Amino acid sequence: MKKADAYMPQPIPLQTCPYDHNVAKEFRFGVGVTRVRSRTDLEQSARRAEALGFDVLQVPDHLGGPAPFPVMTAIAMATSTLRVGTFVVNSAFYRPALLARDVEALHTLSDGRFELGLGTGYVKEEFDAAGIPFPSAGERVDHLRATAEYMAAQLPDVPLMIAGNGDRVLRTAARVADIIGFTGGDRAATADRDPLAERIAFVRDAAGDRFDDLELNLAITAMPVDDSGRPDLTIPRISLPGLSDEELLRHPGVLSGSTEQIAEQIIRYRDVYGISYLIVQMRHAEAFGTVIEVLRQSQR
Repeated sequence: MKKADAYMPQPIPLQTCPYDHNVAKEFRFGVGVTRVRSRTDLEQSARRAEALGFDVLQVPDHLGGPAPFPVMTAIAMATSTLRVGTFVVNSAFYRPALLARDVEALHTLSDGRFELGLGTGYVKEEFDAAGIPFPSAGERVDHLRATAEYMAAQLPDVPLMIAGNGDRVLRTAARVADIIGFTGGDRAATADRDPLAERIAFVRDAAGDRFDDLELNLAITAMPVDDSGRPDLTIPRISLPGLSDEELLRHPGVLSGSTEQIAEQIIRYRDVYGISYLIVQMRHAEAFGTVIEVLRQSQR
């Protein structure tokens, strides 16, 4: 018996099927860059991601992390097909017109390979460190909506992602964005409830006729990086502190099992939920590259 077979992932119970598209979208895969040691290291990582079959390199926007726009520019200059994006810009840090200036410049310099991801911003300590007043949750959502609407009107050629979980954020995404990033919710699926299915159903209702044109994204925070089949739960334990390890293993942002089992799970995400765009962490890049290969072969 293979080592991966010794650890079988728990199936996600699905009570609803919000996905009723007639044609399944092609898969896209992204990987996040959270650390930059040097230009050489960054360029090598970007070229390696491109060779592994990733479509997008995503950079987050946090104080203490790499500055998104210089990093994305370096990546775009070092690659030929790899797209770059933000996952996600803390929109509360920016005035829409000033952000649009950077977006337009990078869109031009990358030959149209840039995708803008927006979020509300949520870490109060970062606002404190930047000397910026920390707005209320409602004010941050209002600013996100205004920023998204400005970008859609001024730069319609730049694909726009909005990521979040709350009703107001997802309603804005359904009406304005091209790509919607789902966190998978703050709960694990149970025999009675499927939080991810509920969020997608909410977006479908809010989007109306736009829904078929939307690309649905899911962020993966844990997956195996060896042949044990067991994911490292370090990141989801931090982001979802209220869930037990057993519950985390049922969360859609956590992948378990062998390469083939993970590929089957991702196909299931697309067939059941309509999710065709997944983002993993840089620590997962090599292991997920083998999953990409299996999935690409299945599409031939």
